[in-house]
Order: sequence, then C-alpha cells, then structure tokens
Amino acid sequence: MSGTGPANGGRGRLGDVVSGLVVAVGCVLFLGGFVWGAVAYRPYTVPTNSMSPTVRAGDRVLAERISADEVRRGDVVVFSDGQWADMPLLKRVVGVGGDKVACCDEDGRLTVNGTAVAEPYVGGAVGGRASTEDFDATVPKGQVFLLGDERGGSLDSRVHLEDAAQGSVPRTAVDARVDAVAWPSAAVLDRPEGFAALPGGVSEPGPVRLLTGAVVLGALLILGGAAYGPVAKRLAASRRTGRTGRTRRAGEGATTHAG
Repeated sequence: MSGTGPANGGRGRLGDVVSGLVVAVGCVLFLGGFVWGAVAYRPYTVPTNSMSPTVRAGDRVLAERISADEVRRGDVVVFSDGQWADMPLLKRVVGVGGDKVACCDEDGRLTVNGTAVAEPYVGGAVGGRASTEDFDATVPKGQVFLLGDERGGSLDSRVHLEDAAQGSVPRTAVDARVDAVAWPSAAVLDRPEGFAALPGGVSEPGPVRLLTGAVVLGALLILGGAAYGPVAKRLAASRRTGRTGRTRRAGEGATTHAG
C-alpha cells in the first residue's frame, strides 16, 4: 500500500501537465483562428437580392481581403464604384480585361470569348436563359465585367453598357471576395467550375474552412483539457471507494473464518 500513493500522485501530476498543455494548445488554436479570421476577412451585410439565390438581402457574409490582381472570373466580389451606387455592392465577375462577354448563345448561355459557360447558380432569368436581354461587351484592360446571379432583376454591367467602359469597373474597385455566408445559415461558396477551363482559371479557395476548423478544434481541446481534472478526481475517488469496500469485506471474511 505504501508504494501506491506516490505512483498515483505521479500519474496525477503527469495528467495535470498534459491537461494544461492541451488547454494551452486549444487556446492558441481558438484565439488564433479568430485573429486570423479578423485579419483575412471582413464581414458584410448583403444589401439587395441581386445575388439571389447564392446570397440574399440581409445575409451576413465573410469576404476575404484580396488585391486587384487576385480577381478571377466566377468570383463573387464586394466592390465600390460611385457611378453604380454610394455603398459597397456584391456581384459576380464574369469577364476580365480583354474578354468578349456575350449573351446568349442558341442554348441561352453566357459566353466568354466564344466559350459557353455553365452557370447553375443563376436565378430569375426567363426560360432558363443566362440573361433576360441579349448583350455583348469587350472588357477593357484592367477592368472586370460584373453580373448578379438574379439575372431577372439585377442592376449590373448590363445597365451600364453605354458607358465608356462598356459596363465594366476597375479591378482596383474590388475590395474583397466572398467566401462564405455566416448568418442566418452557414455555408461556404464553392468556386464555379464553368470558368475553370478559361485562361487564368478560377481562384483558389480561401482559408475559411481551415480557420473554422482551428476554432472548433481549439474549443474541443479547451473543453476536453478542462474536463480532465474533475473526471480524473471522480475516477480516483471511485477507485478508492472500491478498494476500501473490498478491504472491508476481506477483513470481515477473515474475522468470520477465525471464529
């Protein structure tokens, strides 16, 4: 019996050390995920339904801060242009500098440089067409051509086709790229495959899944590490109670036998 106490105490101290390390790692992941998110992303409230059904008015989205040269076709971007509105807007980039964007081909699809683009996210267009009206435009260098996913009601580049830039806006007007919806439902926006075969391809996924995983894992480690102490004490008390009970029964048995 004399050797049991120190051994159990050693295991208890080791468990406390491991528990502390687990909690510390959890805190680093949890807080680091939030800090990373605050640096990489900006929250926005969607102002209109022009990007429905991808995002809707009132949705809170997370948009990754990007530079102008990171903009790719298919990106849902937040941009500011005084000729369009006096607030940040969300639209989808369908053309970049040098592209000829047109609609619609014989199957009702958008074309970029003559290549038809599959757009499963489009809503509101009559008869499954990619636009309610035909158009074509050549995007000047350093500009992007933008459409809303709600093609039946979106006020986008099609409304500004008579402008000098044929409806496009400067790449530098883009502030961020939307990666996820945070509220009222959580969802990550996938990159559209329809633009992947065009030169430059589509943008790489943002780090939103990775930082979300870090926050969740950190929370689990913190809870698990914090729970270790009470659980270990309860198990130790249970074992001590069991040993005491067995010792008492053994003692009673020996007394009975001696009698």
